[in-house]
Amino acid sequence: MTTGTSDLTQTVEIGVGAVSFDDLIAVAREGSAVRLSDDALAAIDRARAVVDELAGAPTPAYGISTGFGALATRHIPTEMRAQLQRSLVRSHAAGSGPEVEREVVRALMLLRLSTLATGHTGVRRGTAELLAGLLTHGITPVVREYGSLGCSGDLAPLSHCALALMGEGEVRDAAGTLMPAADALAAAGLAPVELAAKEGLALINGTDGMLGMLVMAIADLRMLLRTADIAAAMSVEGQLATDRVFAPELQAIRPHPGQAASAANLVALLAGSGVVASHRGPDCNRVQDAYSLRCSPQVHGAARDTVDHAALVAGRELASAVDNPVVLAEEGRVESNGNFHGAPVAYVLDFLAIVAADVASISERRTDRFLDKARNHGLPPFLADDPGVDSGHMIAQYTQAAIVSELKRLAVPASVDSIPSSAMQEDHVSMGWSAARKLRRAVDGLMRVVAIEVLTAARALDLRAPLTPSPATGAVVALLRGAGIEGPGPDRHLSPEIEAAVALVGSGAVLRAAEEVVGPLRW
Repeated sequence: MTTGTSDLTQTVEIGVGAVSFDDLIAVAREGSAVRLSDDALAAIDRARAVVDELAGAPTPAYGISTGFGALATRHIPTEMRAQLQRSLVRSHAAGSGPEVEREVVRALMLLRLSTLATGHTGVRRGTAELLAGLLTHGITPVVREYGSLGCSGDLAPLSHCALALMGEGEVRDAAGTLMPAADALAAAGLAPVELAAKEGLALINGTDGMLGMLVMAIADLRMLLRTADIAAAMSVEGQLATDRVFAPELQAIRPHPGQAASAANLVALLAGSGVVASHRGPDCNRVQDAYSLRCSPQVHGAARDTVDHAALVAGRELASAVDNPVVLAEEGRVESNGNFHGAPVAYVLDFLAIVAADVASISERRTDRFLDKARNHGLPPFLADDPGVDSGHMIAQYTQAAIVSELKRLAVPASVDSIPSSAMQEDHVSMGWSAARKLRRAVDGLMRVVAIEVLTAARALDLRAPLTPSPATGAVVALLRGAGIEGPGPDRHLSPEIEAAVALVGSGAVLRAAEEVVGPLRW
């Protein structure tokens, strides 16, 4: 639940239930503050009472009075258990490589806090409140690219966050300044925690990083796939293709919901097009269009349905308490389990990388048709002002092709790989973190490919004058021109125009421009 505060920032309240997609985005990307609800604090207290009781019992309990992983058979005496937790976090904070993006770290911190709030982990309330404090004050631990096998959860990334709670390691403050964690905590008026029994393990054993990246990718893809419909409409229009294939009665005989939504968007976006109307009469001798134009709803729709499946999995995971062992407070016991395994999340992360690659592939094919004089129906080669002297958008398509080729490599699944670890105790892992990292690159690539299609199609629509585009696609052309992206003319430095188009797509401005004309596009 998100509530307003007097300074107009938002605070997300974490209870014992699932974090919503919107709340995760608010905390990860918008910097919202966080607080724990009263019911969450009560659940935390109940679970902690169970851990304290087991810690004082003579019978060994995994994660409380034993070592970890392949070292679980060693019983740890009471006087060494605080050291056990510190050693666990320090040794597991073994990441390497570039820093992970701030939004990813905030997402994984929020999701770990959400699991703590369920009352199944056994941390003390002060430890959970300190994690909430880091999020609220914008303190972001430095997490490295490599270190997680997606099982037992995202161990190394979460350990870097737990290290900051101990006042150790490096963080970035709200302004992005790199500093020791102890200094950042002190500046925010926060005191580091000395971890007690079970707490170190509870802070690092979850699928939070890969899940956070999944939720953000779903949000991005929901925007990008509707923008891809806009790009496809512009290409259908600019290449003198027909809109008849998008009729609802044709979609109804193959009732995939995503396909119907995409086709309906294309119909709405092309309504009122002077370009389409110009070749709709009996004199048109085009029997049918190329697959990349005609089958856009089938591809974009299948992508939507796959995103919806991924969202279903993400919703289940958001409602989960992922830890090992877990505290069953009502029964007064702690049990080992395998819920930390990232397979459910890893699979859909890989599915979405396939989606990004294929939607980008069909977008690139639509773009390429504009540039080939034999297939673009009367437009100049490469949309050049003076072909031969000018190259037009020739190399923009090269850029698309290079990205699509990369996306095909990124579509190779990570989740089918497994490298045993921890002396064969952890002998099958999900590689979900790796799947999430490559999906982020794939989503970025899709955004760039769609932006180049929009850029190229806008130039083609200008070249169709005096025929007029539809009000919706015309609004997108006007958006580009208003952003300083010029229309047809002699060759100029193209990279800045591509980056400007990428920014308009990535910010949602292209989608908003079309929706201001036709209303919300269907998902």
